Amino acid sequence: MHIRRATTSDITAIMLLIKKVIPLMRAAGNLQWDDNYPNPEKFALDISKNQLWVAEEDGKIAGVAALTIDQDPEYADVGWDITEPAIVTHRLAVDPDFQGRGVAAALLNIAEGIALERGFKTLRIDTNNNNKATQALFPKLGYKFCGEIGLQFRPGLRFYCYEKRLD
Repeated sequence: MHIRRATTSDITAIMLLIKKVIPLMRAAGNLQWDDNYPNPEKFALDISKNQLWVAEEDGKIAGVAALTIDQDPEYADVGWDITEPAIVTHRLAVDPDFQGRGVAAALLNIAEGIALERGFKTLRIDTNNNNKATQALFPKLGYKFCGEIGLQFRPGLRFYCYEKRLD
């Protein structure tokens, strides 16, 4: 597996991956994503900020993650100091054909490397309260459950927040 920063030429393949993932999410009761989010414009913005990463396997994009410093204001609702610098993973997705091969873990390892490189002590991530796969994965990678929030931009949904401390 090869992990690299995404380029604008990857957006079509990323959106194909997203289109494969959304029906599986919905079937599991996870309504976090839909036909409007995430979208090509959001991924293009991530790319312009050098914060979108892809995992490639067998010449195909197997996974994607935005590794950002963007913390939603609602993160404060779980007691997090959102002024503390953190690497925050958003828009993490793995192509169903590559699930179970460590793609998400590899992308989250990149997040940890970026945090260490920048001298940050904190990694944060949230996931829909119906996303059982990520709820099982995050603790295995050292993330601690910190609480549940709502997000203004996704009304009616609930999200579990996880944090990993590097100190």
